[in-house]
Amino acid sequence: MGIEMEYNTADLNLEVEYLHRSTSGNRHRKPSGDAAETDEGGGSEDGKGPSLRKGSSFRRGMEHAAAETYLITRLTFTLLQYLGLGYRWISKLLALGMYAILLMPGFVQVGYYYFFSSQVRRSVVYGPQPRNRLDLYLPKDCNGSNPVVAFVTGGAWIIGYKAWGSLLGKRLAERGVIVACIDYRNFPQGTIGDMVRDASQGISFVCNNIAVYGGNPKQIFLMGQSAGAHISACALMDQAVKEANGERISWSVSQIKTYFGLSGGYNLPELVDHFNERGLSRRIFLSIMEGEQGLHHFSPEIVAKESSAKAVSLLPPIILFHGTEDYSIPSSASENFAKVLENSGVQVRLVLYEGKTHTDLFLQDPLRGGRDELVEDVVATINNSVGTNIVGPTPRRLVPEWQLQLARRISPF
Repeated sequence: MGIEMEYNTADLNLEVEYLHRSTSGNRHRKPSGDAAETDEGGGSEDGKGPSLRKGSSFRRGMEHAAAETYLITRLTFTLLQYLGLGYRWISKLLALGMYAILLMPGFVQVGYYYFFSSQVRRSVVYGPQPRNRLDLYLPKDCNGSNPVVAFVTGGAWIIGYKAWGSLLGKRLAERGVIVACIDYRNFPQGTIGDMVRDASQGISFVCNNIAVYGGNPKQIFLMGQSAGAHISACALMDQAVKEANGERISWSVSQIKTYFGLSGGYNLPELVDHFNERGLSRRIFLSIMEGEQGLHHFSPEIVAKESSAKAVSLLPPIILFHGTEDYSIPSSASENFAKVLENSGVQVRLVLYEGKTHTDLFLQDPLRGGRDELVEDVVATINNSVGTNIVGPTPRRLVPEWQLQLARRISPF
């Protein structure tokens, strides 16, 4: 099997100037799937000596950061042309700024881990587009049997970024799970079709190459949060339909042990007005979703309802997580999707967290330290599938409680 994809090799060569050197000083071969790993993230000494090694890696990291800063700045101005500078958006940006400041003590600590930990491999290239990169969070002991979570971050289809998954990556890596946080083009750099294709290509890379990094290709789990839950669910449904129709593919739905959907929206026509009231205008949302027809085509709930029995039967077990006080995407979105899947014969489980908001499960709870419900539920599912029981250290508190409570109150999400 193998889906035919045309790569712009010139662009890819510009993106990837060096292959990653292993701890023994030897270069890894370029992984299959026309993708290669950059030299960012934790490395070790090689024949050139540690100081030259670190300086070269730091320089490439700075060059990549500068390129992404330029790209994001240019896209921001393009985005502002769509959004305008109305009161609603200005107030949300201010709230977002205050929210980030309150949680900054935690962000700084997680950021230090992200940039300096030897267990993080940043910006592994999986395709030809500028955003076709993923971050890998590796447990201390990667022996080829570690389970893997391919994770697609959220961001309202506009501000998604792979680093948003660093806290989850750290938590799961401490429990022996490899996490691959997949980046993808955001609007206006791309529309929903581009996002789904990027995510699918990233999943393909994980399925076909994770063994190189010590992961078990037979124990791969797929997870998405918020917009990432929608995008990853679209990729999963699209792949099932392709397989049922006998189309050529680069990864199989059968390779996914379980799909975890966190705080996602799966029926877009039912969410358009809600998003409009929350500040994501109908005009912009339709631009992201490629028009009215796109709302139908990129709604996993609708696709599951209208797909053939063969396609739906290929889907892996699905677990949907949602907070009951989520105002960004109401918990009814997961409830309705679960009902459709159950009626279609899919093995599905709905987990509702009483009183939890859109960001509680993904940010505030993990920053609070201790054992948080979401991570424990995900790890329990993985342990049951793999037959392991890695406890891991108890995470420490990263942000004082009063700051978490205030951030929760002013969160724009």
